[in-house]
Amino acid sequence: MELIGFVHKYEWGKLGNDSAVAQLATLNDPQFKVDLKSTYAELWMGSHPNGPSRYKSDGSKLEEELPFLLKVLSINKALSIQVHPNKEEARRLHTSKPEIYKDPNHKPEMAIALTPFVGLCGFRPLPQIRDILLRIHPLNKLTVDDPKDLDLLAKDDEQGLRHCYEKLLNQSAIEIGLCIDSISKEYSKVLCDYNIIELYNKLKEDFPNDVGVLSIFFLNVIRLQPGQAMFLGANQIHAYLSGDVVECMACSDNVIRAGLTPKYKDINQLLSCLEYTGSPAQNKIFAPERIDDQRLLFKPPVEDFALTQLTLGRNDTEYVLKVEQSPGILLVISGQRTLESIGNNALKLKRGSIVYLPWKIGTEMRFISSGEDNTKFLTYISTPNSP
Repeated sequence: MELIGFVHKYEWGKLGNDSAVAQLATLNDPQFKVDLKSTYAELWMGSHPNGPSRYKSDGSKLEEELPFLLKVLSINKALSIQVHPNKEEARRLHTSKPEIYKDPNHKPEMAIALTPFVGLCGFRPLPQIRDILLRIHPLNKLTVDDPKDLDLLAKDDEQGLRHCYEKLLNQSAIEIGLCIDSISKEYSKVLCDYNIIELYNKLKEDFPNDVGVLSIFFLNVIRLQPGQAMFLGANQIHAYLSGDVVECMACSDNVIRAGLTPKYKDINQLLSCLEYTGSPAQNKIFAPERIDDQRLLFKPPVEDFALTQLTLGRNDTEYVLKVEQSPGILLVISGQRTLESIGNNALKLKRGSIVYLPWKIGTEMRFISSGEDNTKFLTYISTPNSP
C-alpha cells in the first residue's frame, strides 16, 4: 500500500530543491509543490501523531502503531547537541517533568548518509582532549579547575572528563563568547590540525556565544560517505551538522540538549546521564552485516527497528525479500522496479516511492526489473526480529 510522507519545514533544513526532502516529497506526492524560498528539513514515514503518513489511495492516515519512525533529513544548519534517555530514565523524567519530556519511551537513532554528512558522536579519546586543552589556553581556563584533571585525562580516567565538561557547560554566555573569539583569532593552527576550522567558523556564525561551539573540542567529528551509518544509543552525546541522511528512530520526542540551540538545556540531567567513555571517531561508524550481494542489514542493539538496504543492479532482474516477523516501510532512494507480492496488485516503484508493508506469515516481496534500470538504496525497515 503506497504512502504519502509528512514534510516538516524546520528552519535548519535545506532551501528549496537543494533539499533531498523536497526532491523526494515532490516525487512521492503529485500534490506537493516546492517553495524555493522555504526550507525543507524532514520527510516522515510512519504513524507518529505529529506527522502520520497517509495512504495514497484514499488520503486516510496510517493507523498501525509502528515502534519506529523512518525519516529523511536534509541539514543545512546544525541540530542541537543532545542525548536521549534510556527507558528507565525516560519514564522517570516523563513523570517528574511531563511538560519537557513528553513520553516515557527511549529514542535510539540510526543515521545512514545519502550525501557526505558531518555529525558529532561521543567523546574524543580522553588523552586527545587533554592535548587540546593544553594547546588552547582560553579553553583550558574555562574547563580546568585542578591540574589533576589533566592527569586523569592522560590516564583515560572519565572523572577528569566529567569535571572539565561540567565546568564548561556551566560557564556564562559572555565567557563562552570571549573564548570563542579568542580561539578564532589566535588558534587557527589547532583548528587546522584537527580539521575543524571550517566547521568551527560556521558554528560560531550560526550560534554565537553558544557553548556547543566549544563542545566540538570534546566530541568526535564524524564524516560519513553515502551508505555509511552511525548508531546513537541511550545517553550517547551527538549532533547532526550537515548533509542528507535516512534516519530511523524509536517513537519518542525525549531530548536532553547540551548546546547549539536557543532551547531549554537541562544541564544537571545531561551531566548525570552522559556516557563519558572516550573513543576514536572511526569507532562510531556502524558496520552493517552483508546478507548477500544485494542486501545489507543494519541491526542495532535495540528492539525497536532494523533496516535493510537493497542495491539492485541491471543484472538483478528479480530479487525476493521475505517479510516474516513484522510490518515495515519501504523507501526508494533511486531507480525503479516493479514490486509484486501474493494477493496484492503490482506496484511500480520509483525514486520517492514509500510503501507500507503489513505483516503476513511468509509474505514474499518480489522486485522485478526489465534489466534496463539500476536501483540503488532501496531501504526496508522493520522491527529487528525480521531477517
